[in-house]
Amino acid sequence: MANTITTTNFKFPKQKSVYKGKVRDVYHLYNDLLVMIATDRLSAFDVVMPKGIPYKGQILNQIATKFMRQTEDIVPNWLTATPDPNVAIGHLCEPFKVEMVIRGYLAGHSAREYKVGKRVLCGVPLPEGLRENDIFPQHPIITPATKADNGLHDEDISKEEIINKGIVTAEDYTLLEKYTYALFARGTEIAAKRGLILVDTKYEFGKTKDGKIVLIDEIHTPDSSRYFYKEGYEERQEKGEPQKQLSKEFVRQWLMSNGFQGKEGQKVPEMTDAYVESVSERYIELYENIMGEKFIKADASNIEKRIYENVLSYLNK
Repeated sequence: MANTITTTNFKFPKQKSVYKGKVRDVYHLYNDLLVMIATDRLSAFDVVMPKGIPYKGQILNQIATKFMRQTEDIVPNWLTATPDPNVAIGHLCEPFKVEMVIRGYLAGHSAREYKVGKRVLCGVPLPEGLRENDIFPQHPIITPATKADNGLHDEDISKEEIINKGIVTAEDYTLLEKYTYALFARGTEIAAKRGLILVDTKYEFGKTKDGKIVLIDEIHTPDSSRYFYKEGYEERQEKGEPQKQLSKEFVRQWLMSNGFQGKEGQKVPEMTDAYVESVSERYIELYENIMGEKFIKADASNIEKRIYENVLSYLNK
């Protein structure tokens, strides 16, 4: 099995601080550059799994950075360079404390909420009689979540609450909404060319020092988005069969079938090498379907050394 990178302890020149998220480690340098490293950590139900997934960081980073470039005509983003398959470098921004979640279909979290009887999600009323994976009649809907600090669970929140609590100003929120709809439309268009349906996704935004709103973090990756295969979607819905999907949902389903949903007292099931290998293969399949190109594995013999040398070479330029 290939090596993985699950922890980083780099000391880059002019390094100021380090923030470690669930999957990414972000190094802040004194010239207000951020070095974001996509590790091979796997998180589900806001819990980081005990084993890394080979090539997962590379896959997420390459999908996210390519989509950033394919959407910069819609919204400016934080990205300036990708000196290594696992690394993105860009400008420091002040992140908004909300995730802009946008959904076209009743799937995943929204389906679980609907199943327990909720008919209003983040202030958006949902009609009766929807089946799991049905398209929303008011397609798509925005269902924001508060951005939790320190790995705590993100919470659903309505647009009204966000504005009333002063988390985001009404003026900024209007722009975030506009960008979210436009990005989702572009993502839907790109997915359709690959025979996929973009079901739901989330976008994160920040503000630059001069007050410009920019797109940050990942975009349209299998960790932040859910895709269905277009072919056979209607037939599966009519027969009440589960949809064929491309997303991290298969990990969540495996965890739930093993009695784990991130709740207190629950134990993460054992991840055998064979299971880890199967997750890695699934991520490669996701990459190839979403990107429409073959995945080229980066040299994983010494990932830390490779990353450090590539970042150093970029910074020295």
